[in-house]
Amino acid sequence: MSLQDIKDSLYSVIKTMSVVDFIDIALLTYIVYMLLKLMRETRAGQLIKGICLLVGAYVIFKYIELKAVTYLIKQTIDIGLIAVLILFQPELRRALEKVGRTRMGLQMFGFGESRSDLHERWSPAIQAICDSCIELSATFTGALIVIERQVRLGEQIETGTIMKAKPSKEIFGNIFYPKTPLHDGAVIMRDGIILAAACFLPKPQKEELVNKKLGSRHRAAIGMSENSDAIVIVVSEETGMISIAVDGVLTRDYTHEKLKTFLTNELIENPTEAVIASKVTAPSRLKRRKKK
Repeated sequence: MSLQDIKDSLYSVIKTMSVVDFIDIALLTYIVYMLLKLMRETRAGQLIKGICLLVGAYVIFKYIELKAVTYLIKQTIDIGLIAVLILFQPELRRALEKVGRTRMGLQMFGFGESRSDLHERWSPAIQAICDSCIELSATFTGALIVIERQVRLGEQIETGTIMKAKPSKEIFGNIFYPKTPLHDGAVIMRDGIILAAACFLPKPQKEELVNKKLGSRHRAAIGMSENSDAIVIVVSEETGMISIAVDGVLTRDYTHEKLKTFLTNELIENPTEAVIASKVTAPSRLKRRKKK
């Protein structure tokens, strides 16, 4: 078959396709892309790869009629699918949440906001957060600030004290001052407002792998960022260092300018796509100790 024959065949196929067929192909391509992305970015992806290999082996062995091996592989595949749903439920949940937080997902359900609205809501809050963190850092006062995004943090909010206060240096200072009743916990912010204080946060999913040098605030920040899309800011009471946890990754050594740049990019300029802090600044990164 010549190259011209191949072109003619492709042209004849395309001529018979309708608009619905093109939409069908586009949707199928997107689904395959998301599945491949899931396999690459989550631990569950490794198990899914193994299941795919077993499916391929199952087809081959069934074709050559190896009944015993075919039966064994089929049972293994069934168990493997259940194992994916049970053992890797957190990873699958976060992957689906990430799909819902894409620009297309937000706009489809009407959750997107204009940049001017976001700027009006978050610009004063960002300034107050940055000023407060620098002041708390200078006095070695520990702080833990959670900025809620698309994933609602109702469970964590219920553990704290509802405030609904406009953020300011004075408010943050009063909350995190060591002798106040609200200092031992996290502040949770929603829509540019301090919604609650003294909130308890979840532990990291693999706490044994977290660097032993990290204190309880940093561990809580990693745990909260693993379980949601929240931005978690930590001020160390030992070193005064300002850190941020996003998607389970802790980045450290933020200045006022770096912190403001990061928060502005995440909350106003690019609110629907998570950007790792090192792309905006170049602070040191610290998440987990590698297994020996």
